[in-house]
Amino acid sequence: MALEDDPAGGQDRFLRPTAFLDGDHPAVSGFARAKAGGALGPVEKARRLFLAVRDDILYDPYGIEWEAAGFRASRCLERGGGYCVTKAVLLAACARASGIPARLGFADVINHLNAPRLREIMETDLFVWHGYAELRLSGRWIKATPAFNQSLCGKIGVEPVRFDGKHDALMPPTDLDGRSFMEYVRDRGRYDDVPFDAILEDTRAAYPKAFEAPASGKDRS
Repeated sequence: MALEDDPAGGQDRFLRPTAFLDGDHPAVSGFARAKAGGALGPVEKARRLFLAVRDDILYDPYGIEWEAAGFRASRCLERGGGYCVTKAVLLAACARASGIPARLGFADVINHLNAPRLREIMETDLFVWHGYAELRLSGRWIKATPAFNQSLCGKIGVEPVRFDGKHDALMPPTDLDGRSFMEYVRDRGRYDDVPFDAILEDTRAAYPKAFEAPASGKDRS
């Protein structure tokens, strides 16, 4: 069930590891320390973690593992790739492991520049349950979308999402040529863990053909 907005955020629950946000896994906690251990303050930690997840973990919408274990932060890190939800899970898990309260947010989006191959599989440009992380910094929840790595953005002509720890960092509405890119059309709320069953049910209904497609490589467009 989606969380109700709460100014205080019930922060303790957003610091604990979960079955999906397994920041207590040695690989995840080690990754977080390696990428942000020397940062001064939570904002700089968050910024470094965002960059690490955005660029070190490649965007891969073709090889999604549609089982609960495939949505764990540790599995995303092990694979070195993931799609928007699993990359957001990894960022949130790393944030919690670094003492930064974190949760997950979801929305339906239209990608007006959807890759032809992905459009053929999905049979639509609507992406249900697009995922992002929300980190609590300086008393506020800040949205952070680490989905598209910088190299992929260069290939498709889109400005990489930049996160300063002070302002929401969502997918841009246009590409570098001014064409429509990402349109947020439905807010699905915020969660303290992955609503896996709901994501799986709605995704199967929205893209039946996608569950018949073979897995493929990372960073494809």
